[in-house]
Order: sequence, then structure tokens, then C-alpha cells
Amino acid sequence: MVKVTVPATTANIGPGFDTLGLALNIYNVYEFEEIDEGLVINGCPDKYRNENNLIYKSFQATADIIGRKVNGLKISIIADIPISRGLGSSSACIVGGVFGANSLLSGNLSKDELFQIAVGIEGHPDNIAPAVYGGLTASIIEDNIPYCVSYNISNKLKLCALIPDFETSTAEARKLLPEEVSFRDAVFNVSRTAVLLKALEEGSFDIINIALRDKLHEKYRRSLIHNYDDIKEICCDNGSKAMFISGSGPTLMNIIENSDFTNRVKNSIMNMEYKWEVKSLSSDKGGVIVDI
Repeated sequence: MVKVTVPATTANIGPGFDTLGLALNIYNVYEFEEIDEGLVINGCPDKYRNENNLIYKSFQATADIIGRKVNGLKISIIADIPISRGLGSSSACIVGGVFGANSLLSGNLSKDELFQIAVGIEGHPDNIAPAVYGGLTASIIEDNIPYCVSYNISNKLKLCALIPDFETSTAEARKLLPEEVSFRDAVFNVSRTAVLLKALEEGSFDIINIALRDKLHEKYRRSLIHNYDDIKEICCDNGSKAMFISGSGPTLMNIIENSDFTNRVKNSIMNMEYKWEVKSLSSDKGGVIVDI
């Protein structure tokens, strides 16, 4: 049996659209066991207990690359990452399946090779990279090959996620984005992404607040998030140093200095129309872990 633990991720991080990602200390755990025949999947709703399961499809795609197959497979899931909330649940499934297959089938592929396989399945590296390598990552794709570099993030920075009881679809969120952007908006984001990475490393709250501003995606996607303006105002009033949409939403991520923020925000939003879980988080440094 093989156990694979994969962290949640928050992607885009303001101006770093489809590029930046950060691993978080929420985890999904997947166990893979070869059985005589068939497919058994435990720990998920019935509609996902079949060959269309993303974990299984990722496992099979990797098995094909390795050149191995199993007659039967049992997958057991312990899932703490919320689904369709902008916290990398799909990427966690893909990374779990890819790394699970490589280990169970003795594929001997490197972490970098498995990263490439996972990105090929997902289509974008921004969530896959931190799930694989941990920490803060920046990724690009050149000639269909993904590349990733890692950055340090200051220990002064704390995170607080506001996770609502409604979902958003990544596909629907992408439909809201324009096909073209102005030269000025492109420069706005490029400059802020470059500054943001150093500010996150140094823990410069004032600069982070400025550098997290975005003109490529957040102003479109905020329309999918109920009470966005109210929530942002509450967070700012209670000491949030900066807030950004996690992935395509609807989770809203705050960078904070004082952990008292969490309790203050809980009290401020408890009577809102939609329910929001307020969760203190930190960065996961290690990425995916495989235990045999």
C-alpha cells in the first residue's frame, strides 16, 4: 500500500495570474492498494466512485507512461481540502494519482518528471507546482514543458482564509475574462508581480498591499463571489494587511499580522446571508509526501 499526502494551494495571488501559487497546511490523503480486480474507491460521494474519478484517471495516465497496469485498484480518500472553493482540490487529486501510481508501480520517475505529468493533466502549473514542491512557487510553460522556481516567504506573514458555503466553477470564472487586455494593464500586473515576490520574502506589509493589486482577473471574478465588497470592507476594518481571491474563488485569502484578526472577523460576519468559515492557515513547506 502507498499513502500520498497532498497540500491545498492558493493560486494567482493577486497579479500572478496562472503563475504564482502557495502551498497551505490543509491536506488530502490518498491510499493506493493493488487488488485482484476491479476498482474500489472509498471516502468520496458515490458519483465519484468510478473510472471518471480524477484521482483514478491521473493514476491511469501515469501508469500508461510508466508502461505498467494493475488488474484491480483500491483508492481510499481522506479529504480535508474543500471542493470548488479555489483551494486546489482538483490539483491535489491529480498530484495524488500521479505520485501514487509512480510509487505503487515502481515507476522510478523523478519529482520533476511527475510534475510535468501532473501539469499535462491539469493544463496549468500554478496549483500543481506548490502542491508538488511546497512553499511559494512561480511557474511558466515553454514549448509545452512546465518550469517552476521556488521563493521564500517571511515567517512574519500569517494567512486567514474566508471559505464560503457556496461554490464557483473554474470554467465559469474563466469565461468572464477578456480575450485581450490593454498594454497598461499588462505592465501594471507584471510590475506588481515582480515586486510582490520580494515583498513576500521580506514580509513588507505595506508593499504587499500595493503589489497584490490586480487588473487581469479579480475585477471580473469578484462578481461571482456573494457579498465580496462587504467581506473586503470587514476584513480591512479588522486589520487585514491585504486580501486576494484564492484561485478562481470563492475563497478570499487575507494576509495578516495578528492572529486576533480571525476571531474579530468571525464575529463580524456571523449574521451575513451566506456562511463563511474563517480559517487560520500557514504555508506548507514540503509539498507532496509519499509513504510506503
